[in-house]
Amino acid sequence: MIFKKDNFVFGLVLGFVAPIICFIIYKYVKFKSLSVSEMFEWLKLNPNLITVAVSLSLLANAVLFTLYINANKDKTARGIFAFTCIYAIGSLLFKFLA
Repeated sequence: MIFKKDNFVFGLVLGFVAPIICFIIYKYVKFKSLSVSEMFEWLKLNPNLITVAVSLSLLANAVLFTLYINANKDKTARGIFAFTCIYAIGSLLFKFLA
């Protein structure tokens, strides 16, 4: 049922939520003993970990994007791709300006 929708706004929502869920999973697997603020401080001190966290988070969008492209739901796929670009720009800014 979720793969039958073809809507740009729905794609934006999926593109926003999927990396957050993946990032939360990464946080609880890799940094279970740290709070969220401590984890962000640790990421600031270790820029290579930012790349890993962002890559894993955006992998969720890559999977969703592929599923929706293969299902010919191009509007939803465009929304996912748009938010993927926003996340990528935001992560680069965090990495280089932090």
